[in-house]
Amino acid sequence: MSQLTEIKVPDIGDFAEVEVIEILVAEGDTIQAEQSLVTVESDKASMEIPASQGGVVKSLKVKVGDKVSEGSVLLEVEPAEAKAEQPASAKAGDKADDAQAEAPKAESGKAAGGKAAGGGDPQAPKPASAEPARAAREEAAAMPAGQAQRTPPVVAATDSTVPVPHASPSVRKFARELGVDLHRVRGSGPKQRITQDDVRNFVKQAIQGGTPAAAPAAAGSADGAALGLLPWPKVDFAKFGPIETKPLSRIQKISGANLHRNWVMIPHVTNNDDADITELEKLRVQLNRENEKAGIKVTMLAFLIKAVVAALKKYPQFNASLDGDTLVYKQYYHIGFAADTPNGLVVPVVRDADTKGVLELAQETSALAKKARDGKLSPSEMQGGCFSISSLGGIGGTHFTPIINAPEVAILGVSRSYEKPVWDGKQFVPRLTLPLSLSYDHRVIDGAAAARFNAYLGGLLADFRRVIL
Repeated sequence: MSQLTEIKVPDIGDFAEVEVIEILVAEGDTIQAEQSLVTVESDKASMEIPASQGGVVKSLKVKVGDKVSEGSVLLEVEPAEAKAEQPASAKAGDKADDAQAEAPKAESGKAAGGKAAGGGDPQAPKPASAEPARAAREEAAAMPAGQAQRTPPVVAATDSTVPVPHASPSVRKFARELGVDLHRVRGSGPKQRITQDDVRNFVKQAIQGGTPAAAPAAAGSADGAALGLLPWPKVDFAKFGPIETKPLSRIQKISGANLHRNWVMIPHVTNNDDADITELEKLRVQLNRENEKAGIKVTMLAFLIKAVVAALKKYPQFNASLDGDTLVYKQYYHIGFAADTPNGLVVPVVRDADTKGVLELAQETSALAKKARDGKLSPSEMQGGCFSISSLGGIGGTHFTPIINAPEVAILGVSRSYEKPVWDGKQFVPRLTLPLSLSYDHRVIDGAAAARFNAYLGGLLADFRRVIL
């Protein structure tokens, strides 16, 4: 009779009652010493627990969601040498026993009128099949991102024939948050180790409708399956009429993937409001007249940036970013603005906008917009934004839903201003109205706060003197 050895949780430092989030082996697997068995996660970090010795896994003692500490039993293994040293006589005896057991089965089959010959004994145990394991793995791969985050797919524990993906705990956690099955990702690191960039590239290709570079075990899977998406429809458009094809620009490829990620992963809500900018427009025209010789052209964007900074100071949760379960409040005010270019949308960032006046903001936004159109923006000029403004004022529209530029938590959309009649208590008078569309991350900001922010911003634009208060 073989001896079973318990594999326990070793000294893992100052951690107790950590949760098992992934099981990396299954019963029947042959494991080596130092091979990772399970992944556990505390409120600070994730880590993999290695095997203290090799052997054949006979029974698992934990499941996903269990809490373990130092000394907790993870599984039982049978040493490989014990299995190899089974006496030949015992094996022969087993075969003889099997042969004796087959004879009564054959006789009972004949006595039952040959029923066993047609479909086998319905009471006989069915042989183990790999199909349930394979189906579970495919189900995990097709799980929507949000569900995958709540219930990590235990892929490696369902089919011992599939190798465990070579990735660090942080990469595994990152993949779970995006709902990505690491068996489908090809690693680019040493010894095909999967990196965070590999996971990001896999998601980008899936979003764009391409076929990601999948690992051999996942070859032939449907596009977008890792995100729970249906395959992109394949249509021969030329069947219906003349067509012309043009490749997406580099900016469109990058921004498209980021926008899709942001739209899927951030719970967007949009608050719409109007601002009376009648007096502000008069001030803008006057400033342009006074600074015409200096070559400074003041746009409504410069006033918007100044007003947004004042609103961010009053409502600091809009100048924050969500980092896991932590909200990071920023003490600086870098404002991004969407710039339309021939190659696609880019977002230059005005740094330290709180230290600059309207004329300086007008000059800087004009210079940045020109660099964007010329394709000369540096990466540093598009990073570090706290809040973004997307203006369609020169084109048209009334209201729209701008997509939040992660890791920011809000974005302001501005449409074209228009004249509308407003009752002043005695009569209707024409007022120039600017539509404001504030999209916000509902995980961080509630509806009442968004309404207050938008109303406060509209009040600043209606009477710009309040910005200095």
